[in-house]
Amino acid sequence: MSDHYTLADCLQRDAKFSVFAQAVSDAGLNNKLREPGPFTIFAPNNAAFTLLSPEMMTDLFKSENKANLVNILSYHIIYDKVMSPEIAKLTSALTIQGQELRIENRDGIKINEARLGARNFEASNGVIHAINTLLLPAVIAKAV
Repeated sequence: MSDHYTLADCLQRDAKFSVFAQAVSDAGLNNKLREPGPFTIFAPNNAAFTLLSPEMMTDLFKSENKANLVNILSYHIIYDKVMSPEIAKLTSALTIQGQELRIENRDGIKINEARLGARNFEASNGVIHAINTLLLPAVIAKAV
């Protein structure tokens, strides 16, 4: 992408992340993603959101569920700029939400159950990696 744009800018400019970018905006996380960081985002592509039921998608974006949305989206972001070769060497990563992501490197890199797709979209304050599934923190996953 560009080292002239922040992570928030890059998400908004890339059509394959339009649903995630809208969620970030609705959650009020754009300012966080404009901070110096660095951050790494495991961003679900638009197809990942089609795996959710229509009811879950509707609930996810309701204003009264903003805290859950922030919790879910923060679970996709880690501190530090981690490029894909380094991700392949990790077994876990702590999210800004406070829980760890499980990382496996068998038959491709997986973040929890999500497969790492397009990689290393660099921004001025970090990097974005596409994933094919929305990650749900334990607290949210139990409620779903």
